[in-house]
Amino acid sequence: MSDTASLLPILALHLVLTALPGVAAALFAARRGLRETALLLAVGLAASGVAATLAFWAYYADPVIGRSLAYLVPLGSVLLIADCLHGGRLDRELLRRLATPLALWALGSAFLVFLGFLHGGTEDPLHMAATRFSIQLPPDNMIPGYFADWFFQHGHRGTPPVFPGEWLSSDRPPLQTGYLLSQRGYGWDTHGLHSQVLGVILQQLWIVGLWALLVAARAGRVTRGLSIVAVLVSDVAIVNGFFVWPKLLPAAFLLAAAALVLTPPWANLRRDPRAAALVAALLGLALLGHGASVFGVAALAIVVLFRGGLPSGRWIAVALLAGAVLLAPWAAYQKYAEPPGNRLTKWMLGGAAAIDDRGTIEAIGDGYRRAGWGGTLDHKWNNFVTIAGGSPAAKRVKASVDDVFDGDVEGSVREIRQLFFFQLLPSLGLLLLAPFAMTYARARGRPDSPEWRLSLICWAVVLAGCLVWGLLMFGGPQSNASIHVGSFLIPVLAICAAVVGLRAVWPRFALWYVGISILLTLVLYLPALEPPAGSAFSPLAALLAAACLAGFVVVAFRRDEPSAEANTLAR
Repeated sequence: MSDTASLLPILALHLVLTALPGVAAALFAARRGLRETALLLAVGLAASGVAATLAFWAYYADPVIGRSLAYLVPLGSVLLIADCLHGGRLDRELLRRLATPLALWALGSAFLVFLGFLHGGTEDPLHMAATRFSIQLPPDNMIPGYFADWFFQHGHRGTPPVFPGEWLSSDRPPLQTGYLLSQRGYGWDTHGLHSQVLGVILQQLWIVGLWALLVAARAGRVTRGLSIVAVLVSDVAIVNGFFVWPKLLPAAFLLAAAALVLTPPWANLRRDPRAAALVAALLGLALLGHGASVFGVAALAIVVLFRGGLPSGRWIAVALLAGAVLLAPWAAYQKYAEPPGNRLTKWMLGGAAAIDDRGTIEAIGDGYRRAGWGGTLDHKWNNFVTIAGGSPAAKRVKASVDDVFDGDVEGSVREIRQLFFFQLLPSLGLLLLAPFAMTYARARGRPDSPEWRLSLICWAVVLAGCLVWGLLMFGGPQSNASIHVGSFLIPVLAICAAVVGLRAVWPRFALWYVGISILLTLVLYLPALEPPAGSAFSPLAALLAAACLAGFVVVAFRRDEPSAEANTLAR
């Protein structure tokens, strides 16, 4: 069997195991009367994340308990799915609506797996992924698997080994480790191929979250399809989806939360305590995925606050309780099992790169005292310059152009990839036209539409997120406000806002213009600048990647059947 062909059973195995808890929960909720697609997708994502979190704590309690749970959850999910489907209890139109994002997620995951292995690398996938689409990246993609291996064997007995670079298990939230543990017993390997493929599948869950948002906001069929294809074939999804550090995964939960709190169903959901528990679970899971999700959570909260329609005190109390149930065990682990667990927080918010025994508040205070008022203002300015691009972006663009004139196409590709990797606004590329087009259209009195409102809401979240991000990050002469240290909710929503905004004001122009942007991005990331030694281009991988992308496009633009979705949770 060829290296590419060997990926197929691994991909199928982990797609099925990852999907089962979420599909079971969504179908069970549908059987209980819930009919709105976005809510069912949010329930499914929350159930998937909770199952992974439970797997982590089960293995921590005892590997025997963990392995038992890892087998019981899929079995129970299969039985629940069979029961929900038995006797035609769910209508076909509802199942079709739910099958669309499920198929998109599977096709998007397969596309990225085969695109990533286009030039080989299955022998050492995690190392290869660190250079496949970008410059040499740190070994952060190995951290979840490193600690999953320990907990799989030892549970809570003993202290987990320190990851190279002196990273403790308590320094990184456990959600992706939990997903790995939940499937660790189903055929594994010693060189990381299962971990890599499963990691890609997890990062691509953003597809389900974004589809929920687009559906809840009542975006049109073409707008939905164009938006989700544009994000799939973007530097954000390609680079951070294949380099499987646990940063794109939390965006899935934040997008699902956005689908609930930023769209028309919110008028009813803010009165239902069950919705409070669901929103809190999604936000809590995002924080258990990566600490930088706090910037996304803050951005959503700010936009909800300014839009009005706040929930009741009872709703907020239920949300706080549900969030505490998810987050308190991890906070206790950081404080008591393997303290201090605050290295990243001190580094990002206080500029304390050195490892020491100071508390978080103390380290942050020391950092700002050293910087003083003048230094602090400079640091924050540098943060916003990094987000916007500024002179660093101009230098990279100039270097890329110079490389082209010098005949160094590879050097030009490297410069553009680095530009898109580090800086938010430049990473939008041709889509930066959207805000100018929207401003022009508004000045000419462009009528309102669901797409227009969705784009404005997404831009509002992006701006609020950038503001919180730029102010809270400590910064410095070399600002640390790069895309990958923030919440990936922000770049995903920026792409979505741009595409939806263009569709709202220039529908036909947007179709081919965004199409050109997608094709250029695809061309940018096709070549492997540092292919693994002894590897070769795989025609089979190219064929499979093309087929999966084509299938993704067909499903994304497929015409909807009429539906009568309710806008409230079932009573």
